[in-house]
Amino acid sequence: MRSAVAAIPLIAVLAGCGSQTTDLPAYGVVPDFVLTDQTGKPFGSKDLAGKIWVADFVFTTCQGPCPRMSSQFRQLQQQVSADPSRVRFVSFTIDPVRDSPAVLADYGKKYGADPSRWVFLTGSQAELNKLSVGTFYAGRIDGSLTHSTRFALVDSEGRVRGFYDSSDPEKTKELVRDIGSLAGRSS
Repeated sequence: MRSAVAAIPLIAVLAGCGSQTTDLPAYGVVPDFVLTDQTGKPFGSKDLAGKIWVADFVFTTCQGPCPRMSSQFRQLQQQVSADPSRVRFVSFTIDPVRDSPAVLADYGKKYGADPSRWVFLTGSQAELNKLSVGTFYAGRIDGSLTHSTRFALVDSEGRVRGFYDSSDPEKTKELVRDIGSLAGRSS
């Protein structure tokens, strides 16, 4: 089955958006954070400053929606290859007890993540929970391993600009269009 994400060539969208503006709502600003990436190094909001990014919340032992979500991220990553310095992908774990940097690195390899563009983050339950609940509305990180399956789009100024149901092909197409719109107006 062909994914809806693969159906829209984002390279063309990025190339044709030079002076567009966007009417996307702003749902708040991502607070400063520093977590640990899949290499064991600190990674945070400063590393994402000036970049458009898409966030999701997954865990590596998930037998439910996480593999599908990560496959969709891989497809998105491939589609924005025309300008990788402007668009990043960030997967936050909801299982920091089991998802160590090494485990996240293996998971990233399994899904073809380009580590220069797609990072996997872990950290304290409290810090991850602050982002999940207070910023991305993805649910509590409390050991229950329940979470939202939405993707969140963040603009180059750190504002959350949209939420997209990862299981809805039309919402995924909308995400692709909105990334292109933001990429066309970011500097």
